[in-house]
Parts: sequence; C-alpha cells; structure tokens
Amino acid sequence: MGAADGYTHDRLCREIELLMKRYPFVVGSSIGKSLVGRELPLLCVGEGERSVLLVGAHHGMEGMTSLLVMRYLAEYCLAVEENRRIAGIDAALLFGRRRVMAVPMLNPDGIELQCRGCDPKNPLTDRLLAMSGGDFGRWQANGRGVDLNHNYNAGFAEYKAQEAALGIRGGGATRYAGEYPESEPETAALCGLIRTTDIAMLTALHTQGEEIYADYNGYYPPGGRVIAGRMAALSGYRVARPEPAACFGGLKDWFILAYDRPGFTVECGLGRNPLPLREAEGIYARIRRLLLASPLMV
Repeated sequence: MGAADGYTHDRLCREIELLMKRYPFVVGSSIGKSLVGRELPLLCVGEGERSVLLVGAHHGMEGMTSLLVMRYLAEYCLAVEENRRIAGIDAALLFGRRRVMAVPMLNPDGIELQCRGCDPKNPLTDRLLAMSGGDFGRWQANGRGVDLNHNYNAGFAEYKAQEAALGIRGGGATRYAGEYPESEPETAALCGLIRTTDIAMLTALHTQGEEIYADYNGYYPPGGRVIAGRMAALSGYRVARPEPAACFGGLKDWFILAYDRPGFTVECGLGRNPLPLREAEGIYARIRRLLLASPLMV
C-alpha cells in the first residue's frame, strides 16, 4: 500500500486544521506524542458536563477508522452550525448536553510504517526491519513493535503468560503486549487523559467484522449490554464476543475494569485489513447513527 492509499498522520493534521478553521467551536489540543514524536490530536465538540470519548486507529492497518472519526465530526459540526437534526438527533441538544471528545489516530507511527515503510526518524529502524523482514504491509503495532490494544492493564499478566503459546516471542507486526501495561507513550497518554477527565462512555473504532464488543470476560458494566443492543439496532452490526486472544489488554477492557462504565469496541466494515479507503463512505453510512446517537445513551 502506498501513501496515496492510506489515511496518514499528515492528512489527518490537514483535515483537523480545516475543521477547526471552519468551526470555531471545535477545540483542538494534544494528549501527547507518539514514540517517534508525532502529535496525538484531541478534538472536543460540545458544552455538556458529561463527556464521551471516541478513539480511532489503535492499529497500523486501521487508518480507515481515523477517516471515519473525522467524517463523523464533520457531519456533526455542520449540523450544529445549521441548527438542524441529523440522523434523528437534534444537533443543538447533543451539543448542549454532551462533550464529544475524539482521539482520531492513536497510532500514527504504525500507520506510517504500514503506508510508507520504515521512517528514518525512528531510532529503532534496524530493529523494525529485523522484525518485519522489510515488509510492513500487514503491520498493526506501533513504532517499536507493540500492539497498543494489548498494552492496557486488563488481564495483562494472563495474556503475557499466553504469548509463547500464541507464537509471540517479542516485538513484531501484531499481538505483542509490551513489557508492562502502558509501556508505550501512546497508551500512557490516552490513559492519562481518561484518568484526568470524567469519561461517561468510551468507544474505540477498529476494522473489521461488523461487530460490537461490550463486555470484559463476560461482565457488562451498568448500562453496557442495553447500549450495545441499541448500537446494534442502529448499525445492523451484531453484539459479539471477541476471540480468546483478543480478550485481554484492550482499551475498552481496561476502561470497564477500572471505571465500571460502558466501553465498546466497534469493528467497522467487512473484508481484509487494510480496508480500501474507497469503502469509507459506505462503512460510515452504516455506523453514522450509532456514532451520533450513542453519546445521549449514557
């Protein structure tokens, strides 16, 4: 996949600049920087006391999710500006009652590797080349070979005990959890944001499968099961359980475990990662009502 085919960090930053210039009520900041030093943008829309958080692109092959987050924010902001309803939701009501927070791209280094190959700015270039054999087409991890969605403190020790059986010997393209929870600057920055902000609900977008995960090892936090069912009805996706290896160390797992509040993983689209960006509009059409309505469900 070449850079023209991918939703890169550069493209994200350009679109954020345009969004903020068009809509002065969009508040932009950063939660920190990636391993290689790329900004991890945070966008906030709304004036409500209750906050919900949307996170895109934990994985290098899932830049599509950053595009979906930005597509959602653009449609929502336009509806706020025009003071109209959107997907059955009064945009002004949503704006007044909730603060929608979005981290569109948590793993810019992994996306850069997947789209463009090794970055000469990365001091771990030689190690990354050894991990990948020089082929980053299937790269999911961050800039040093850690899978960010296994790097949270939820069943971390249990997962580490399984790594050898899963054939994971160290850093690589996918599934290596890192040395300890939040060992990576990206996950540490996101957890820092959550710890210092009263987040009522969290949703992480991934690709692919058209599924919604809402439990942690069979446990649903208060309201989680009901909200997941409503999300499924709005999108046509199904509420499901992830495969065993994916049941540990994820963001929504840690959020549920740490805060006992609704957390969701939404697997967007169908196919083989990385999904082609030409499919983004069709995928967004399926999840737009879920994204627009869910902040008011909590």
